[in-house]
Amino acid sequence: MTTFKYRAKAADGTTVNGIIEAYDEYEAIDQIRRTCPVVEKIKPVRSDKKINIDLNEPLWVSDKTLALTANQFYIMLKAGISMTRVIEIVAEQSDDKLMKKILTACAADVAGGYSLASSLEKNGKKIPAVFIETVRAGEESGTLENSFASLEAYYTRAHKTKKKIKSALAYPIIVLILAVVVIAIVMVVLVPRMTETLTSLGTELPVMTKILIAISNFFKNAWYILLIVIAALGIAIFAYGKTEKGRLLYSKIRMKIPILGKIAKYSAAAQTANTLSTLLAAGLPVTKAVDIVSRVLDQRCVGEELNKAVVKLENGMSLGEALADSKYLPSMLLEMVTVGESSGSLEETLRTIGTYYNDEATSASDQALAMIEPMITIILGLVVGFIVISIYVPMFSMYGGSM
Repeated sequence: MTTFKYRAKAADGTTVNGIIEAYDEYEAIDQIRRTCPVVEKIKPVRSDKKINIDLNEPLWVSDKTLALTANQFYIMLKAGISMTRVIEIVAEQSDDKLMKKILTACAADVAGGYSLASSLEKNGKKIPAVFIETVRAGEESGTLENSFASLEAYYTRAHKTKKKIKSALAYPIIVLILAVVVIAIVMVVLVPRMTETLTSLGTELPVMTKILIAISNFFKNAWYILLIVIAALGIAIFAYGKTEKGRLLYSKIRMKIPILGKIAKYSAAAQTANTLSTLLAAGLPVTKAVDIVSRVLDQRCVGEELNKAVVKLENGMSLGEALADSKYLPSMLLEMVTVGESSGSLEETLRTIGTYYNDEATSASDQALAMIEPMITIILGLVVGFIVISIYVPMFSMYGGSM
């Protein structure tokens, strides 16, 4: 709600100055005219309060929170509790600070006569469009309870799938980071001490040992340069990834990376099928549903293909025909879409194929882990072996020369 300051003329001609809270300027004028027929001036009141930024507030509402929120809405609406009271209760019970803030603002709007979807659109900038549009479709069709049930199932699946993939890939990443740290410490602390001993003997050192010493000296004397370069490169990559071209390029690269590309492809297929199924279940037309999915997909290259498919759908093509030339969605998904349209069960077909690709993404993560672990072990073994051999070869040479 916004606070407006106004000046108006009452029925008896007297001037009235005051303030009023309303959703927008038009509603404020309607409220003022109930007592003052003529509104001379109205403007929003600027707040002099400083904006407090909570650094602990999440950047986006999590899938787990969205699933729990949808489930609470479904249960309480099913019990016949009014929408305004439901929003207030869910806001009070929410442990998520961001969701609590959004729902608290929505409660005031809905109490003023506005729909939940329009209020979420206004206050919930960090809530996915899928959630908002599904709620809107449910409100328009009178099936809001079913819409929340679909959202709960959708975000529960999404949370479980992402959690499995992250947990599968977390171990090799942690091992790799620890290995890099340990090797860096060895190169900066241990190797210089060993090489000082070797060079003090005055003997000709092997090529491997000279290379090790050069690498160690670089780490010891220019480590800050390396950190600056890595930090600058990381910032540049992150900044470019925020642009539309960057998002598109990175998503294409992710799709083509050996091993990990399969996970990205299956995850994109699962997200596409599950999101479309949820939106269609809420009563959205296919064209509108595809348009929303094209804007919320994690993989931008798939989103671009769906965006082009929207134009084809508007020209009268079926969804299967519009997606037939897709480079990034699996062929099985495209075939099942065609089958679902032909049989009139597109929503159920998409839900089934979405579950299948959720399982495939998890399985691909397990396979990737099984392949990455030995690769990391081999690489670390080669690095450690190079260090050990470079240090001990000159020692053995000196020992042999003294015999």
